[in-house]
Amino acid sequence: MKIAVLRIGPVDEGVIEHIRRVLREVLPGTSTVLLRGVMSLPLEAYNAPRDQYNSSILLSKLQPLAVESGADRLLGVTGADLYVPSMNFVFGEAHPRWGVAVVSLHRLRPEFYGQAPDEGLFLERCAKEAIHEIGHILGLGHCDDPRCVMSFSNSILDTDRKGIDFCSECRSRVLRVLRASGTLLP
Repeated sequence: MKIAVLRIGPVDEGVIEHIRRVLREVLPGTSTVLLRGVMSLPLEAYNAPRDQYNSSILLSKLQPLAVESGADRLLGVTGADLYVPSMNFVFGEAHPRWGVAVVSLHRLRPEFYGQAPDEGLFLERCAKEAIHEIGHILGLGHCDDPRCVMSFSNSILDTDRKGIDFCSECRSRVLRVLRASGTLLP
């Protein structure tokens, strides 16, 4: 299974490379490719009163790019603050049928919460949210195990509490999907 990663707006390549490496480690047999160029943040996704971007609109813009890329799944990564209309913000969103997801780095930096910069913590949070959204586009829902990467993050505390990997039940489901796709041998 090939996962394409696309920068949406300016995103540090070191962050992208970290996410790609962790995705390959956590999802055996997968490969990742960084798509060339940077997608601009679509103006129609911007909500000026909120000063945020509607993640669902971003997903609709990613869908045709997923097909063009030739990858099995596509993950967009942005520094913009994202929301869905029913929530104040989201760390990311996925559309399993389209095979696309987007992750926002905006609220993952410790500085956002008035804390000292911590690049290691920031990168760990980025990886967790990327794996979480890829899990959704592989067909997983939210997990009740608060340590599982598929646990819902309502706040950064939830993200920090969960691990970077799947619980045994979610891991089994992911491995079934990877085997069914031909990524892993039965």
